[in-house]
Amino acid sequence: MGSLLSAVGQLFGNQKGQETQRHLRANDRPFNLSYRYADNAIKTSKYNIFTFLPLNLFEQFRRLANAYFLVLLILQVIPQISSLSWFTTVVPLLLVLSMTAVKDASDDINRHKSDNQVNNRRVDVLINGELKSEKWMNVQVGDIIKLTANQFVTADLLLLSSSEPLNLVYIETAELDGETNLKVKQALTVTGELGGNEGDLFGFNGEVLCEPPNNRLDKFRGTLTVEGQTYAVDNDKVLLRGCTLRNTEWCFGLVIFGGPDTKLMQNSGKTTFKRTSVDHLMNVLVLCIFGFLASMCTILAIGNAIWEVREGASFTVFLPREPGVNAAFSSFLSFWSYVIILNTVVPISLYVSVEIIRLGNSFFIDWDRKMYYPKSDTPAQARTTTLNEELGQIKYIFSDKTGTLTQNIMAFNKCSINGKSYGELFDISGERVEITEKTKRVNFSGNQLADPNFIFHDYSLLETVNEGNLEAQAFFRLLALCHTVMPEEKTEGQLFYQAQSPDEGALVTAARNFGFVFRSRTPESITAMEMGREVTYELLAVLDFNNVRKRMSVIVRNPEGKLTLYCKGADTIIYDRLHPSCHKLKEDTQNHLNDYAGEGLRTLALAYKDLDESYVSEWKQRHHEASTAMDERDEKLDLLYEEIETGLQLLGATAVEDKLQDGVPQTIEQLAKADIKIWVLTGDKQETAENIGYSCNMLREEMTGIFIVAANTAEGVKEELQKARRQMCPGSSDEPEVTRCRAGLFWMEKTQSVKDEKVDGEYGLVINGHSLAFALEKDLELELLRTACMCQTVICCRVTPLQKAQVVQLVKKYKQAVTLAIGDGANDVSMIKAAHIGVGISGQEGMQAVLSSDFSFAQFRYLQRLLLVHGRWSYLRMCKFLRYFFYKNFTFTFVHFWYAFLCGFSAQTVYDEWFITLYNLVYTALPVLGMSLFDQDVSDSWSFQHPQLYSPGQLNQYFNKKAFVRCVMHSCYSSLILFFIPWAAMYDTVRDDGKDIADYQSFALLAQTCLLIVVDIQLCLDTYYWTAVNQFFVWGSLAAYFAITFTMYSNGMFLIFTSAFPFIGTARNSLNQPNVWLTILLTSILCILPVVAFRFVVLQLRPTINDKVRHQMRKEAQVPAPAIIRAPKMRSTRRSGYAFAHAQGYGDLVTSGRFLRRPVKNRVGLFSQTDSPLAEGQPQLYRTIAEETDEAPVV
Repeated sequence: MGSLLSAVGQLFGNQKGQETQRHLRANDRPFNLSYRYADNAIKTSKYNIFTFLPLNLFEQFRRLANAYFLVLLILQVIPQISSLSWFTTVVPLLLVLSMTAVKDASDDINRHKSDNQVNNRRVDVLINGELKSEKWMNVQVGDIIKLTANQFVTADLLLLSSSEPLNLVYIETAELDGETNLKVKQALTVTGELGGNEGDLFGFNGEVLCEPPNNRLDKFRGTLTVEGQTYAVDNDKVLLRGCTLRNTEWCFGLVIFGGPDTKLMQNSGKTTFKRTSVDHLMNVLVLCIFGFLASMCTILAIGNAIWEVREGASFTVFLPREPGVNAAFSSFLSFWSYVIILNTVVPISLYVSVEIIRLGNSFFIDWDRKMYYPKSDTPAQARTTTLNEELGQIKYIFSDKTGTLTQNIMAFNKCSINGKSYGELFDISGERVEITEKTKRVNFSGNQLADPNFIFHDYSLLETVNEGNLEAQAFFRLLALCHTVMPEEKTEGQLFYQAQSPDEGALVTAARNFGFVFRSRTPESITAMEMGREVTYELLAVLDFNNVRKRMSVIVRNPEGKLTLYCKGADTIIYDRLHPSCHKLKEDTQNHLNDYAGEGLRTLALAYKDLDESYVSEWKQRHHEASTAMDERDEKLDLLYEEIETGLQLLGATAVEDKLQDGVPQTIEQLAKADIKIWVLTGDKQETAENIGYSCNMLREEMTGIFIVAANTAEGVKEELQKARRQMCPGSSDEPEVTRCRAGLFWMEKTQSVKDEKVDGEYGLVINGHSLAFALEKDLELELLRTACMCQTVICCRVTPLQKAQVVQLVKKYKQAVTLAIGDGANDVSMIKAAHIGVGISGQEGMQAVLSSDFSFAQFRYLQRLLLVHGRWSYLRMCKFLRYFFYKNFTFTFVHFWYAFLCGFSAQTVYDEWFITLYNLVYTALPVLGMSLFDQDVSDSWSFQHPQLYSPGQLNQYFNKKAFVRCVMHSCYSSLILFFIPWAAMYDTVRDDGKDIADYQSFALLAQTCLLIVVDIQLCLDTYYWTAVNQFFVWGSLAAYFAITFTMYSNGMFLIFTSAFPFIGTARNSLNQPNVWLTILLTSILCILPVVAFRFVVLQLRPTINDKVRHQMRKEAQVPAPAIIRAPKMRSTRRSGYAFAHAQGYGDLVTSGRFLRRPVKNRVGLFSQTDSPLAEGQPQLYRTIAEETDEAPVV
């Protein structure tokens, strides 16, 4: 058999191209190396010391503008066509290239450091029968490695053996799925027998055939062949890289996938270069500007040819032409000369400024103390500095649930006992009091075993228990006995519970604090402290939970010999099994359950039944026969459970809160007001996700309709989607309207878009993973998109990481909207990378999502500040910057164009050469940067009060092609005024002393002075928010202009550098004349007055939402306090999800003698995984260690 497997493995393994199946042999490096599998080293860096310069320059010159300026530089060194010095281009080009190179180098150095830190970690590897410490990067496929407690899993491993009973290990998967609770894995029996014996492990030569590397975190298929016997290997027997070993002394594993082949790295995906919509638009506009520049240069070249033919001969006497230069050739040279002169329509300083603005706005995010989380010392971080303005245009948010919206912590919130509800506070008048952090807590100091972290506020419940109320004591006795929790007592009185689910942990902890302390257990008994008295119960049977039963029961005998069945489960299930005498109590408890459900709490009903000794003996005999039956075992057990779980007496109900992160409902409400649609993509089961949807205010009772899509066939899914769509929009066509167009650079990119359809009312959509898989197929994806986009809220349950990315890509493809994905685990990485913006939640839940994200912070609530404040401001500032920058540069350039008609199209510049060099770098750079870094239309508090201010960014209203055309038209008008008014004013003008002033140099000085003053006034009109920095930059730039001008036009500079500074005395001779200043005043008024008048009319007739809010803000004497948005109390009759999230099969586990054959290790929080493969398949009886092959998604 082994030779056959080797032959098959070689057939698969040595094929060229993509790997289709993996074959490896334990402890046989030569055999495994023959397949050339990847080693365990990872590499996320892009460059090394030799490739950095060529690769980085290559990437930078792929940018159209950089390549253009390189060509321009080459043209400027040709003396026949250049009328400008080469330094006017080379200085800003080098500045841009250097800044970008430094930034890229810094990013890559950080990646190298991260790679080295991981690759140089140490692990024990079994080599030649001995454990040797090796670096992670030297581990190979097929090696056997030893892990110890709290150690990271080195690679994807097949678990061989462990120090725990039944070869169990406990792992924390925070790096993978963001969950901090522990999950259990179990080795095969055949490998578990190897134990920790190094000799036996070195002699192990099992062969593994399994699936090739992939990114499916929840599935694994393979086989292990040992001594001719083949065993199935599934996900429960595999430890994935990125997990942490907890509460397990040691374990051994066989390396299956290493380095880039591990599921962790496969989920990291390929990093794509993200660019904003503004970047894409700028590329198109730059291309249009090139065409416009070529048109202007062609016109002026033709004008030069005509002028040379008609007038040129008159000038050849004193300006002789060079040999071989005729009118046609002169026109050709003139074309390229004007390309150089008019290049300021696309100044390279534009790109320098854009990078500075983005960097500055990124620092504002990093420095924002209102996004700092002190509990984990985690500030917000802009990990990418090129996407800030995109934060102001988000239309769709895709969010994970566990660890992103929730804390994955359950809290015992309220309860109903014998028809009375506990957990709420009332004042003297009987009015309900809101519970806050400052509300006084119940003091449990009288209970030495109480959990100090347990919080409860209703004193009446503790008083009821202490007074000896039998129903209350029976209620908490049930909670202390009916569960599968494992206790750990490190020191006397220091109890820690290892709860398989956080729900159970919360309930047992509540019982502990109210005087019923679960202390210890054996397979046959449970010991508890009841009101200070130790009581040991005999455990006769555990009637385990599964997803069909939705309940769990235990049968116990107390020290007095009384037999009792305690049962807890979903209220709808328990109510069907109650004794008729509970009718009145059932109604009262039902009302309380409705209240709890309306608040989004997860509920359980509690009941008990006293049993007869003879009946239990006879029932146990039948139970034993059913549990050992070979056929229909589960059906027989279910019938027995149904038989004994009848005629129950109702005790009450519990209400557990699946604690959301602080501020989640308020944040979602704010984002909804900003017309941002939120889709939740979670691996949790449907009921859990729905509960969170209601808790977060995403799903509301007042919604017009909530649709559930849960069909198991493609036809069924299509029918359910169409039914929902027709109900929301009866007039919608069967076929979607798909608009096809071209976009992108050179219009080479084909795009398709599906328009939003109008819907009356608010709707929600919940779809599970099986249905989603069908809906994402080619023929159904548009139906899914149409239906989902009609809904205000979409929740996708049981989705895989790949499906998360597919949903994001579907919306990106057809909606042409900006998307944001937010998550905290490795299962969110593909979604984060697929979206336009990826946000990682950092903190205690793992850092894998953060490492792949563009922005990160510690709490979901900070998302509203990131978008509504920083995002909106960044978008507003960038758009304002681009509009102003294009205005000032087109105005600057058009003056050259008009001047060409009066200088014989000779390519002479209208301005001084030094002014041309310093215009964008010095005179106008700082004022526009000041506006683009500090400007804000309204303050952050007003932004929160009016989230509707966000919508213009979604519609891209502030800067688009129309806005660009308006800028060009405005520039054309301003340039006409700036050229012809000074020209007419200077024509045939004399000084006060009668001397002529109408010379070229005086006109150039007047024109450039008018230009600078006008663009500065325009900047002041565009600035909403003035700071000392803005004032300094504006006035400082004007002062710098006059200081530099007087210095350069002085006698001293002319004497030192005669050829470089020919404008000797021009400034002092011109600027001391009143008519020059009157001309500057007239020019400024004519340029600015129409702008002010137009804005006034628009403000009166068609004010925008920004105008209205700014007007309201000015009317208010002071800045309003930030609006406090309280999550409304949801009162409804919706059935709450039952708080019973743990997996099937653990009743047998806790009653197994072998499970408790030795003391329990120190453990924290066992299995708070809310869903497991065990919950979907058949019961896994740990005493027989059945090999499961059924697959089911896990969270």
